[in-house]
Amino acid sequence: MKTRARFRRAVAGGAALALSLALAACGGGSSAGGSNEFHVLVYGDAGNRVEKQLVATFNKTSEVKAVLDTVPGADYQQKLQTVINTPQAPDVFFNWGGGSIQPFVEADLLLPLDDMIKKDPGLKANFLPSVFETARVGGKSYGVPMRGTQPVLLFHNKKVLADAGVEPPRTWDDLLAAVKELKGAGVTPIALGGGDKWTTMMWFEYLYDRVAGPELFKKALAGEKEVWESADSRKALDMLRQLVDAGAFGTNYDSVKFTDGGSPALLASGKAGFELMGSWAYSTQQEADPDFARNDLGYGTFPSVAGGKGDAAGLVGNTNNFYSVTRSTKHAEAIAEFLKLMYSDEFVEAQLAMGNLPTTTNTTKFLDSADNPEYLTYQYDLVDKAPAFQLSWDQAYPPKNMTPIYVAVQQFFNKQLDADGFIKAMQALTTV
Repeated sequence: MKTRARFRRAVAGGAALALSLALAACGGGSSAGGSNEFHVLVYGDAGNRVEKQLVATFNKTSEVKAVLDTVPGADYQQKLQTVINTPQAPDVFFNWGGGSIQPFVEADLLLPLDDMIKKDPGLKANFLPSVFETARVGGKSYGVPMRGTQPVLLFHNKKVLADAGVEPPRTWDDLLAAVKELKGAGVTPIALGGGDKWTTMMWFEYLYDRVAGPELFKKALAGEKEVWESADSRKALDMLRQLVDAGAFGTNYDSVKFTDGGSPALLASGKAGFELMGSWAYSTQQEADPDFARNDLGYGTFPSVAGGKGDAAGLVGNTNNFYSVTRSTKHAEAIAEFLKLMYSDEFVEAQLAMGNLPTTTNTTKFLDSADNPEYLTYQYDLVDKAPAFQLSWDQAYPPKNMTPIYVAVQQFFNKQLDADGFIKAMQALTTV
């Protein structure tokens, strides 16, 4: 996905009205009424270009038509939660797998896809196994990958770094040194759309991975709350505090958002040196400032931490996005045909053209011919070689934990919570 949206929260009211009107005759409701269409609800962002293209391709030959409904990314989760258990539920919807669909499975709202897979084994066999497994719950498959893998990368403005005599950091000490040099050059070292909160969370995810290794978070998800008060946890928090106190993010990061293009603009305009962001940042910049994306947008991995337990090749982010199907749909057969497009050559080529990296087994044959082969091959190699790929905290935990996580990370950054307060907040999260 490109952004977690390019839309402002100010349009939330209008979006909610538009959504209610758009969904009033869709999903389970339309199916029950015998409508010859099914509705596909997706996260609204630049990635919708491909979704629109595939819906148009499907509708050329199908008697049952697919209808695409988009919700601005900043509002997507809330809107999905609102409609998923109503007659207005979509037939197919975008998600992140993992904890994001677990409550829906437990509430018996989703259709297991195993029967579809028996009829068309390609719905499973044509995707990388480690990615496909992310949408399995209780031994059953509930999702088909539908965009691309999205590791979080450390992006930079090549010109800004060159002017300041700074190299992309390989270690944590390198990053701290770069922060000092960029501040001295009158540049905000790191752009941060703190107003979105999930952007701030990425710094926690990576530092915890580098300091403690992926096992700490795995244990936390398994209900071992004591790991949050471990020495490794406290070390990661100390390092985050050090970075904030060094002025790495400036002073007004909570008034900036990624979702309205604010933080990407800081990077592209040369007002900031770095931005830690999912791989969709490439398509964000490609759409908003193609010259910058082509000439001065650099990227690299998150720095290593001396003495840390995490492998420097480890990744965090979203393994992929998925389409899941609601149990109430009346068009399962047509939807199965629609889902086949998610491993088609057309799908792969369209995603690659946006800078997204599909996790289909036919992806590699298109890498060299893509518009941005260097970036895509770099991503592919990272994902292929990563010893661990940690799903974003807000997607690994069940959705009800999303707001508590966001509040905790924001308040720790702003010194409204100390380490003990942050630890208690994370221990209060629920895994069911």
